[in-house]
Amino acid sequence: MEAAHEFTMWALFARATITVKIVMIMLVAASVWCWAVIIDKTLQYRKARAEAAVFDRAFWSGEPLDGLFEQIGTDPDGASEKIFAAGMSEWRRSHRDDGGLIANATARIDRSMDVAIAKEASRLQKGLPILATVGSTAPFVGLFGTVWGIMNAFIEIAEAQTTNLAVVAPGIAEALLATGLGLLAAIPAVIYYNKFSADSDQIVGGYEAFADEFATILSRQLDS
Repeated sequence: MEAAHEFTMWALFARATITVKIVMIMLVAASVWCWAVIIDKTLQYRKARAEAAVFDRAFWSGEPLDGLFEQIGTDPDGASEKIFAAGMSEWRRSHRDDGGLIANATARIDRSMDVAIAKEASRLQKGLPILATVGSTAPFVGLFGTVWGIMNAFIEIAEAQTTNLAVVAPGIAEALLATGLGLLAAIPAVIYYNKFSADSDQIVGGYEAFADEFATILSRQLDS
């Protein structure tokens, strides 16, 4: 009889109906999935910032651009390096055999770097829709579990023909647990979605600023 009145998380889950149990399992799985995405994006963004800082120092160190390009190659790992490599590769392809430049070289270099930036932006934003989806739907999924649980609690109250708190409280508590799990999944998802969206925009903005500066340098060399 004592076990029937336990209010631990496990006891509330064990007493819930199969529908509410499924809802709770889904919400716990969504929460775990969100935290996996959060950890992955935190590490990814930290690495992207570190790589950008290292490359920025190398780029502005005064070393010739051709020498820097030879060091990093045509398929580097860092995002800033990829953008630089895309611009330099197109720069070299824009030279004719006689040393002259093919027409519209500047436009092609800009497009090459824009494509590289778009790829890196897509990579940075990968996983964010998961956080947005969980953040917007988890409270409603939890609410569904709560409504279903309360409905069954009222059925049990009617069958017992009593409104004694000892009879009412367990059913209401296990029903509300679903809402709690929904909020537990949704709140971090919303917070980190907003944070990562801002971080992604900031990092991509840095890539775009670098591409503009690099394009300006190449444009000066074209004019000279």
